[in-house]
Parts: sequence; structure tokens; C-alpha cells
Amino acid sequence: MKNSNLAPKSAMRRRLLAGAAALAATGGVMAQSYPSKSIRFIVPYPAGGGTDIVARLVAAKMSTAMGQPVIVDNKPGASTIIGTEMLAKAPPDGYTIGMITDSHAINQVFFPKLPYDSIKDFEPIAQLVFVPLVLVAHPSLNVKNVQELIAAARAKPGRINYASIGNGTPHQISMEWLKSIAGISMTHIPYKGVAPALTDLVAGQVDVMFTGTSSALPYVKAGRLNALAVSSAKRQPSFPDTPSVAESGLPEFDFMTWYGLAMPAGTPAAITQRINQEVTTALNQPDVRERLTALGVAGAPSSPAEFEAFIKSESQKLARIVKATGVKPE
Repeated sequence: MKNSNLAPKSAMRRRLLAGAAALAATGGVMAQSYPSKSIRFIVPYPAGGGTDIVARLVAAKMSTAMGQPVIVDNKPGASTIIGTEMLAKAPPDGYTIGMITDSHAINQVFFPKLPYDSIKDFEPIAQLVFVPLVLVAHPSLNVKNVQELIAAARAKPGRINYASIGNGTPHQISMEWLKSIAGISMTHIPYKGVAPALTDLVAGQVDVMFTGTSSALPYVKAGRLNALAVSSAKRQPSFPDTPSVAESGLPEFDFMTWYGLAMPAGTPAAITQRINQEVTTALNQPDVRERLTALGVAGAPSSPAEFEAFIKSESQKLARIVKATGVKPE
């Protein structure tokens, strides 16, 4: 009786082991033959911006290394939801990859009825870059650092205007977090993009804003804007003499946007590991590092597991900030 009871369990165990071996063999064959055609790279932002530039830089390196075109496909709109939904619903065959950013984490806080599950419908592949912001002010505001901005805002509550690239964007969230920590009031003026916001800031139509370091640098060098602080916990190479917000009396403030890669859930592990390997190799090449530094961003290659943990951590952090500040989407 004892042997007859064990026999079925032993047979089942052999079948499971055989199945696992077959699956591993299939993955190995797939990895060796992949890719056999072009790969679509969905970027849920317009062409020409920072996300698009980084995507095309990485795609070019991947194309050369993998022997197949990696074609960037810009699908902007609806706070990145349009392009991200396309990624989530693409076949999990390894021929669609997509960029996700901090907006991916923010959207699940703002929109409870997304057409996809921000965690379950994606395979995280790798983080690409961190993107620090810089707090800049028009010279007419007559402030040179964060403490002077705080003093000015307290002296005239609500009368200082700050620009952002839209409601619910990192540019607004970062400023609202600063306001919340410092206990000050400023009036939000949303714009539809960095270019019009910076144009009005340089013209003195608005007073202050958080923006990307690369977009602000020419105006700071020309003396048309004052750099008050960078949003990251540490100083940035492009603004070596500009302190961080944390250094400026608000030690809990640490905010950077980020870009990463994901694939549809169910994509075979052999393929996700191959893409991760190619991305890591691309980001570590000297010419890529040099180009990223010129753009004011920092390469941040990671493993799929590390990126998955980072996304979850960022989602929790951004949810806390949104709740504390009361920021609303467009």
C-alpha cells in the first residue's frame, strides 16, 4: 500500500520535471533564434522630447547589436495612457517593447479605472535613466536660493506664480511637494509642454518652475534665469554650484523623474533577459554615457527584479506625495 501511494506522486514529479526541462529548452531555443524580425519600441510621448531622444539612442545601439531594426513608435496622449495601453495589449512574443516613466506610477494613483493593470500587465525590463529637475526663477523675482523663495512666498501668499507642463505632471507634483513641506502658497499656471512654459518664464510672465536641467541650462548660463536648487538629493554635474533642495533646508525633499523599459506580461523570461542585457550594454557604452550627460540625465541600468522593486517603491512614494499635496490630474 505504501508503494502504491508513492508511485503516482513519483510519476507526477517526473512529469513536472520533464515539463520544466522542456520549457527551459524551448526558452533556450527561442533566445538563440530571437530576434528574427524588427522590434517595435513604443514611446508614449511626442517625438523630439527627452524620452524620445533617450529611446532612439538606446534603440540604435540595440539594432546594431541584435541585427534587427528596433523601431521607435511615438504614441503620445492621455498622460501616456494611449501608448501604454498599446504596450499592455501587444502580443507577449518579444517584438514589442515600450518606455514607461514616473507617469506610469503616477497614473495608477490618479486614474482608478485604467484600461490596464499597471503592475500585472507588464514585465519590467530595465531602468534607463534618472532625470533630475532644477528649480529656476526669473531674475525679477529677486531670489537666489530656496530660502529666499520661501521668504518671498510667505511675504506675499499666492502672489508668486509657478509654471508646470500640466496638471498632475512631475513638474507640478515636485513644486506642490516643496510648497507642502515649506508651508507656503504659490499659484499654479499649467502649460502644455516645456517650451511654452519656459518661454513665459524667461519673459517674466511667470516667476518660477521646476524643469529639466538640460532645458534650463542655456538660460541660466545666459543670466536669463536664476538656478535656485536641483531636485535630487545630491548636486548634479550640469549644475555643480547649485545646491539641492535638501541641502537648502528641506532635507526630506528628493525628487527625480525616470525612464525605463517594459514588455507585455507573459513575455518569455529568456527574451526579457536578452533585452535587459542589450539595454545594459548600450547604457554602459562611453558614447552613450557622454550623450546622456549632455542631456542632463544619468544612466541607471538595472536588472528586471531591481526595476520591478523600484517601480513599486516609486508608486508608494508618489501616492504619499499626491495624497499629502492634493494634486489632481487634468
